[in-house]
Amino acid sequence: MDYVEKRLDGETKYEGVIVNVRLDRAELHNGRIVKREVVEHPGGVTVLPVDSEGNCYMVRQFRYPFGKMILEAPAGKLEKGEDPLLSAARELSEETGFTADELVNMGTMYTSPGISSEVLHLYLGLGLHAGKSHPDEGEFLNVEKYSLQELSGMVMRNEIEDAKTGLIILKAEKYLKDHKM
Repeated sequence: MDYVEKRLDGETKYEGVIVNVRLDRAELHNGRIVKREVVEHPGGVTVLPVDSEGNCYMVRQFRYPFGKMILEAPAGKLEKGEDPLLSAARELSEETGFTADELVNMGTMYTSPGISSEVLHLYLGLGLHAGKSHPDEGEFLNVEKYSLQELSGMVMRNEIEDAKTGLIILKAEKYLKDHKM
């Protein structure tokens, strides 16, 4: 059975720097009318940079909503109309200083499909070349090096709590194993 909900109308309740919040009325498949809250987000990218020795370069930064430092794969939001591949290369350089010979598309993920329109594009960065990082103004982070095996273990022990980071680590581990890299 197809349970598609039909949007009837909506009103933007908040316009922010990154997100907008909309309150919609939708019709369910059975004719009932319900309210739906939607956080409109431009989307983003995350990149797991892996060097030829299997080391990954992560960033640790303070995340205000949780009030603590969190270990994450380099990531950022898409600029309006920006190609996700170009965004991935930009974010990798800004946050770690690395450029990659190859950015392997590892698919997309919906961060919170019950409330947000955010789509994240996942990439694996290979053939790394070191450079100088240049984070955005107001962005403070530490770059840390881990083996892919260490990170995979950290995901399974719930030491990495960030969903996009956990997913890209597990996908990269499988991809690299399957491609014998």
